[in-house]
Amino acid sequence: MPNPGPLADEFRRYHRQVMLPGVGVGGQRRLASGHAAVVGCGALGCAIADTLARAGVGRLTIVDRDLVEITNLQRQTLFDEGDAAAPTPKAEAARKRLNAVNSGIDVRAIVADLTAANAERLLFAGGRDRPDLLLDGTDNFETRYLLNDLAVKHGVAYCYGGVVGTTGMQLTVVPGDRPCLRCLFPDPPPPGAAPTCDTAGVLGPAVAIVAACQSADALKILTGNGALVAATLLSFDLWTNERRRLDVSGARRGECPACGARRFEFLDGDRGGATAALCGQDAVQVAPSGVAEIDLARLGERLAGVGPVTRTPFLLRARVPEPGGVELTVFRDGRAIIKGVGGADQARAVYARWVGA
Repeated sequence: MPNPGPLADEFRRYHRQVMLPGVGVGGQRRLASGHAAVVGCGALGCAIADTLARAGVGRLTIVDRDLVEITNLQRQTLFDEGDAAAPTPKAEAARKRLNAVNSGIDVRAIVADLTAANAERLLFAGGRDRPDLLLDGTDNFETRYLLNDLAVKHGVAYCYGGVVGTTGMQLTVVPGDRPCLRCLFPDPPPPGAAPTCDTAGVLGPAVAIVAACQSADALKILTGNGALVAATLLSFDLWTNERRRLDVSGARRGECPACGARRFEFLDGDRGGATAALCGQDAVQVAPSGVAEIDLARLGERLAGVGPVTRTPFLLRARVPEPGGVELTVFRDGRAIIKGVGGADQARAVYARWVGA
């Protein structure tokens, strides 16, 4: 077995990893200077971020729009009951946990919904701080196609992954001569056509498999072993013991809107004022356009007269007098998660009534 020899104190904790012939001291240094962005910190995002933090990736950016819920704890391994009770934004809870795991890395939490309107500003406006790769921990196709556009436009790898029920799928997009997500799946499925974690559930071990494959490809890229990333699409059903790897090395399409024509339709789209049902919750997110930041203290004063209000540095939560009882959680960026509503139209009406048009 290779012996890395004496290690500097900064790398001593990674001794077993440095021993690997594909890593070594040089690879570990590359990891220390690497930057990975994990978008979505649910089950997949937690497992990916935890693996990369423990491996010594020097910079992690975690983007997530949601709060920790008690139902997350079955599979989202960075959170605990205290995070759910607080409630704590997932990105912030993950940051605190990962800082406790590895104080030698820089973890940045972005509590936001990644959209066409903010994606480049949040992830690629920092010059040399831009991420080396994007990792998919999301629960919706719109954001996945947005990440694919970002990866192709900026020439960074995109580690796609998805899990629903007992099935999983994984693919790493390396812009250049390999296919992107739109080469293989030109358009996302229409609303309601694909199962979600609400309708099909989620098996924790299936999450672990997909996250491990995504993380392994990320480590290959960050250590300078990107040539070892397979041009394959993995799909499996862990419950029925089905598994296959499809060779997609020749599947790049010249007519692909993204990597062929370089039309970034999801990145250039207008998502202002969007609403979205949140996976695993009886809730709708409202993301109004044109809102930069909300004064949570002032909003809390306004809502204190209508029901219980709690406020943290990240959010305000209030119960408002709507039929059936509605819980309103408002973030500093103007987004709100509205629980107890019948759909997007009612959610928008509640937002306009209690927060403002």
